[in-house]
Amino acid sequence: MNCNPTYVALLNEVCVGLGFCGSVADGEPLHVDQFIPESGALSADQFVNWVFRAEGMEPEGDDAQKHTQSVREAFVRHMGANVVDAASLK
Repeated sequence: MNCNPTYVALLNEVCVGLGFCGSVADGEPLHVDQFIPESGALSADQFVNWVFRAEGMEPEGDDAQKHTQSVREAFVRHMGANVVDAASLK
């Protein structure tokens, strides 16, 4: 996915700052980008869930819940809204 600089900054904060960079499942790398559709509404909550799924975590689990607010706030801060068009991440 070719990303816009705002989305790159969000991914940098989520990965470098918060430590959620994705994982490996069944020998294949897994990253939040793989969950994001080409277009359509993308909410902060959806992004948060996909970050944790890419990490191999259950979004409703205790470990994920400790970080939900931080990831959600990063999304809103970088993307400028709670809901954006997924196409704007490219």
